Amino acid sequence: MTDRFADGDLCLLIDAKGRKHLVDLRPGRTFQFHAGVIRHEDIIGAEAGVVLRTGTGAKVAALRPRLADYVLTMRRGAQVVYPKDLGPMIHWGDARPGHLVVEAGTGSGALTMALLAAVGPTGRVVSVDRREDHQEHARGVMERLLGALPANLELVVGDVAEVVTDHRPDRVFLDLPEPWHVVPPAAEALTAGGVLCAYLPTIPQVMHLHDALRRARRFAALETFETLHREWQFEGRSVRPRSQMVGHTGFITVARSVVGETLDEDEHDATDDDYDA
Repeated sequence: MTDRFADGDLCLLIDAKGRKHLVDLRPGRTFQFHAGVIRHEDIIGAEAGVVLRTGTGAKVAALRPRLADYVLTMRRGAQVVYPKDLGPMIHWGDARPGHLVVEAGTGSGALTMALLAAVGPTGRVVSVDRREDHQEHARGVMERLLGALPANLELVVGDVAEVVTDHRPDRVFLDLPEPWHVVPPAAEALTAGGVLCAYLPTIPQVMHLHDALRRARRFAALETFETLHREWQFEGRSVRPRSQMVGHTGFITVARSVVGETLDEDEHDATDDDYDA
C-alpha cells in the first residue's frame, strides 16, 4: 500500500547535509531554508520518501518522522527521555504487547509514546503526572504525532503512589525525582515477575532507590546502567568517530517483582563454585 502525505500530516524534511526539519503540512504554506524553498503542495499527495528539489536545485527528502526524530525536534515542556535511553528502558523494562503499564510522570510524553508502541492496541498505558499543565502539553505533543490520543491511553493528574494501587500493572515506569516513595505501593501492586524501571539523573538518587527496593523485600535482579551514544562519520576512505558524543543523560534502574523469599545477599553470598557445572 502506497503511503502518501495528506493535509495536516507531520513531515520530516532532511537536506543533503543530514539536517532535519519538522513541518506540519498545510496548503498555501512553504518551507524556507538556506538552500531554497519547498512548497507544502509539492509534498501533499506525494509518496512518503519522495526527494524534492528547491528552485536552486538543492535536494530535500520528505519522510515520516520516527519517534526518535520527533522526540529530538518536538516542542518540550518538562525534560524528555532521549531516544538513546528510550530503547533500553523499553527493552530492559520489558514492555510487551498486551501489558498494562503504569507510568509517571508524563512529562513531555516521549516515554509515553514509546510505551504505547510497545504494548500495542491490546495493551494499556496509564500515565500519571502531578502537574496538569505538563499533561496538557504532553497531550498536544502526542496528538501532533499520533493524530489523536489512542483509546488505550489514560492520562491521570495525581500521585502515582495512589494510582498504582488501583491497578494490577505488569510494568511500572518511573521518571520522577523521588521514585523511592512509589516503591512500597508498587511492590504490592505489581504482578509477580513484573518489572519496575526508573530513570534518574544522579547517583545519590539511584542509591536512595536501591535502598528502597531492598527494604521492600519484594524485588530481585536489581540493575543500574547508563547508555552512551556516539556516531561515526564516513567521508570517502576517512572513517572516524565524531568528535562529539551524547554522554550521560540518566541512569536506568530495573528490578523484578518476586513473591515469597527474596534473594538476600546476607542469606546467601554466591561464589564461583555455585556456577560450576
